[in-house]
Amino acid sequence: MIEQIADAGFGAAREAVAAGRIPCAILGVVMADGRRATRLAGLAQREPVAEALTLEHWFDLASLTKVIATTTMILQLADEGRLDLDRPLTDAIPDLRQYDIVGAAERRLTFRDCLAHRTHLPAVEPIYTYGDDPDRLRAFILQREWRSGPPVYSDINFLLLGIAIERLTGGPLDGRSLPPGLSWGPPPGPAVATEHCRWRGRVLKGEVHDENAFALGGRTGHAGLFGTVGGVLDFAAGLLDGSGASPAMLDAIRTPVAGNRSCGWERKHDGWPGGAACSAETIGHTGFTGTGLWIDFTLGIAWTLLTNRVHPSRHFDSGIAALRAATGNAVIAACAPGAEP
Repeated sequence: MIEQIADAGFGAAREAVAAGRIPCAILGVVMADGRRATRLAGLAQREPVAEALTLEHWFDLASLTKVIATTTMILQLADEGRLDLDRPLTDAIPDLRQYDIVGAAERRLTFRDCLAHRTHLPAVEPIYTYGDDPDRLRAFILQREWRSGPPVYSDINFLLLGIAIERLTGGPLDGRSLPPGLSWGPPPGPAVATEHCRWRGRVLKGEVHDENAFALGGRTGHAGLFGTVGGVLDFAAGLLDGSGASPAMLDAIRTPVAGNRSCGWERKHDGWPGGAACSAETIGHTGFTGTGLWIDFTLGIAWTLLTNRVHPSRHFDSGIAALRAATGNAVIAACAPGAEP
């Protein structure tokens, strides 16, 4: 059955590659009992020379960093008693907005607020345009009076969480080990190309696509993680069967906190990228480079769609939103009761 699910789920991505809308795609599917299957098509790189995609290629996971690395690390630290999710970030970062310790809204933000994007912080800021010293840019993030607005999905939330992890562990984010198939860049194997970056003046391959993450040293709470399809599936399998997370961690990522968001993850809702066919107990996340991961706990299945839809440019309508939804719907339809085993 798992092979039929992969075949059905990959149809839309295969068509997108053939039509030239995306250079390459890999679909990986894993069941709670450990069965898995993968399908792939296309080129890991179009420019400056063509390179065929393999299962060994590493993808820039972009914002999947937020859930696979940062959320996991924060929840592990909570499990270890080293932080309280409902305490303010200042427990880990006492110098946050240190020149306004009474009035600064940032000093009242909790770890859970940032995990669930339940803050006043903006979605994104071109931090890389303020300089090229990672330590100075971190200081800028901590001392800036961020413009206030309604809660939105915000990279700044996870930049702060990444700094909190560094403070609590006494070292960089890559100081905590990752399992095989996941790595901070540059990855230890062939990499899928992303954008021809106008700022850096080259096609990016094996270095983080996100400009802010690059300026901050390549490893941040919001971006910088690379992975193979096998590494992403291993992570998902650990959540499905409980081997990769404690009961408290699983509860945190599945329980609603603010709207459609749990700690780190997005829960199923109308119009979301995971499609309409999955169960209400499905969580997921996407990455700007064209990546995504969804986990349906009711049906006991997870799938990851990894693409390089920004290669060679983000300024092109790749149709990634429709592709993600179509893939999720096809995966679930193929494993529904009555589907051919």
